[in-house]
Amino acid sequence: MSDFTKIIADGKTSVGIEFGSTRIKAVLIDENAVPLASGSFDWENSYKNGIWTYSLDEVKNGLQTAFANLRADVEKKHGVKLTTAGALGISGMMHGYLAFDKDGNQLAEFRTWRNTITAQAAEKLSALFDFNVPQRWSIAHLYQAMLNGEEHVSSVDAIYTLAAYVHYLLTGRRVIGIGEASGMFPIDSTVNNYDEAMLDKFSALAKDYPWDIRKILPEILVAGDRAGELTPEGALLLDPTGEFRPGVPLCPPEGDAGTGMVATNAVAARTGNVSAGTSIFLMVVLEKALSKLHTEIDMVTTPSGKPVAMVHCNNCTGEIDAWAEIFTSMCNVLGADVSVYNVLDKMFELALKSDKDCGGLVGYNYLSGEVITGLDSGKPMFFRGPDSSFTLENFCRAQLYSAAATLSIGKEILDDENVKIDRISGHGGYFKAPVAGQAVMAAALNAPVSVMKTAGEGGPWGQAILAGYMINKADGETLEDYLDKKIFGSQEIFEVAPDEADKAGFAAFIENYKKGLAAEKAAVNS
Repeated sequence: MSDFTKIIADGKTSVGIEFGSTRIKAVLIDENAVPLASGSFDWENSYKNGIWTYSLDEVKNGLQTAFANLRADVEKKHGVKLTTAGALGISGMMHGYLAFDKDGNQLAEFRTWRNTITAQAAEKLSALFDFNVPQRWSIAHLYQAMLNGEEHVSSVDAIYTLAAYVHYLLTGRRVIGIGEASGMFPIDSTVNNYDEAMLDKFSALAKDYPWDIRKILPEILVAGDRAGELTPEGALLLDPTGEFRPGVPLCPPEGDAGTGMVATNAVAARTGNVSAGTSIFLMVVLEKALSKLHTEIDMVTTPSGKPVAMVHCNNCTGEIDAWAEIFTSMCNVLGADVSVYNVLDKMFELALKSDKDCGGLVGYNYLSGEVITGLDSGKPMFFRGPDSSFTLENFCRAQLYSAAATLSIGKEILDDENVKIDRISGHGGYFKAPVAGQAVMAAALNAPVSVMKTAGEGGPWGQAILAGYMINKADGETLEDYLDKKIFGSQEIFEVAPDEADKAGFAAFIENYKKGLAAEKAAVNS
């Protein structure tokens, strides 16, 4: 018996499949979360009738293709066919709106998180609940459809996120992980369920409809709960060859925010993670709920139900990438064959050699708007004064500061709420170059920033870990303890603590940044 065959026979492997915005990826891991094989399928959303969407045919085809590619990778690497696993988990892009009638017919185009068509509903619900309801949330989409008088609303029997719907196809169970549920409707973390008072308030809004909001939302489960088994029909959907057998247990379906927390071991109170790429967000696990409504802060939960404050910003590395392309073009014009990746590495390296305050330089990376600074749209801008120190090194640091600036402003709200953070895990392109991104982010957020070797494994790996937790955890073992002891205990972690000089430099930059926002707003408005 090969080592791989024994691992499968022991029944401790798990599969995570995540439906991301541009890729569906499947990952197989062992009980120690070591990746054994993977498969993927690239896809893109479509813009139809004013809505960003994916068709259900694309969903099913992508699921089958990613899983077939996983099975092919298993056969290539290990010489055997994958016909079962110890556990399976589905995750996906959070939020959005998938609505079905009692016969399982889709009632409207799948409305993804990307749509910004629910401003009226989000504003009204936030006021009604005294709780921030972002436009992305499922309940905002449902209420906006009600406000629009859309005919399909009267026939609604069930609403799902994408992960919850795929889970339903595989198991026949209308359930959802609590972290994913927190992107559908506000959660009461004290009981790990939807907030009863807010359900009552929404029921009053929907009194003229034949459905009950409590019955059309999926049932909430938490990490470690058993969320059904792969049915014969689900097994054939997953693997039309019929070789992969039914009966595999599934963990609760989760969202990409939750799987990101798991993948960076940021699920315990006073920990957080920063995802920094095209956009940037900070998620901090709270010791207690915030004291009041903040429209800039999304309240969600970990997969085990702990309250999480999320600061989400639309802009991060886009402007850095744009300048890197300009510098690369100049090198090429001068006859130097240099890749943009080398230029990016050099920009981050040079930032470490600059004045801590960027020599008075200030940049705004707004390729799109930012709620936190009150901008509906954006225009990238760069400022220097006659007395500024306009060097390449200072320019590069200003770009790195700019990418972290809005997140830092959002975190000020958490500071005012006396939220404590012991450790932040960073992942994404901003942290790929050694030290620089971590040092800047640590100064911007005034907290140590760690990067793990496995941070690049991403959401499907995190969901596979959640599936593994369900079948491999000891009695009474919390998700936090399971991750600390069994998954990340031997991980190599590189931590950068806030440097006092960097903190002072960033403080000087952010003071100038805030003063210059009036000019940025004027540029946008004109």
